[in-house]
Amino acid sequence: MGVRFILFWSMLCFMQVSIAQNSHYKEAFPDKVTVRLSLQTTSNNFTLRDKITRAKTEFIPNDKSYLGLSVLFRFLEVDFGYAPNFLSENKDNGDSKLITFNIRTFFGQYMQTLDIYKQKGFFVRTADLTLPIDDLKTFKIGGTSSYIFNPDFSFRAIGFQNEWQKQSVGSFIPSISYYYTKFKLEDPIIDNQLEKSLKVAIGPGYYYNWIFDENYLVSAGATGGLGFNYSSTDGDTSFNGLAQLIFRMTGGYNSENFFSGVNINTQLLSHTSDENFILDDSISFLEFYVGYRFDAPKKWIQKADEISRKFGLE
Repeated sequence: MGVRFILFWSMLCFMQVSIAQNSHYKEAFPDKVTVRLSLQTTSNNFTLRDKITRAKTEFIPNDKSYLGLSVLFRFLEVDFGYAPNFLSENKDNGDSKLITFNIRTFFGQYMQTLDIYKQKGFFVRTADLTLPIDDLKTFKIGGTSSYIFNPDFSFRAIGFQNEWQKQSVGSFIPSISYYYTKFKLEDPIIDNQLEKSLKVAIGPGYYYNWIFDENYLVSAGATGGLGFNYSSTDGDTSFNGLAQLIFRMTGGYNSENFFSGVNINTQLLSHTSDENFILDDSISFLEFYVGYRFDAPKKWIQKADEISRKFGLE
């Protein structure tokens, strides 16, 4: 049953309309390459809370800001981010590092993301003290599969910018998210040593784009969800329920070529453990960006058209 479901889902993804069409609600740029430069603040934080005593221990990454570069063409977006030491907020972070990598693809009204976060160096904070632990590392890989019910709603216009939303519109967007995290959180205050975790959640979402004077956009929306968490702690495994909340807000300016704006995004995955602990796994994101659309090389356009006709990609 599982293999049949995956095959059926894959066929649906590739049977979508292959040519991006413009309407009075949105405008696509199939023959443009979109380049974005951004200044971003992001982190993957962990908070361990005791359900009985309500005491909590926070694991906060040292890095604060990084530079981002995104390149978009047709159905594919590739993002890369790096936290350089020359940014003022990063100068006191010692040997800590943060590298992010993101890919987003669109198959008709389906949207698929792949996210990778690699961090080194944390502060461990309790009610009594804060300690720097430079050797702590985390590695997270995962993503989200979503379906945009309203074809007039442009999710690309609220963070990806290879479409231009022309009129106000909203859409119901359910999604399933899945993240695997490998981490070493050896805290001198608590005994638990978390090693790895697999989180899966599914739930509904709704987003709305408000358009002002055609060129200005404000967007907001949220996704909820329930699922499960499978984790390993001190060599022991546990399987528990999981709650998810994702919130996104965007404001920006858009035109035929130039665009700019700000993105705010927060994702919280929370679950209990067999030892009466609650682990909050949160990803926060703040971005200021500018970008420009260039005419794509003719060879790129021809190749993309061939792929679109063959696989039904938008």
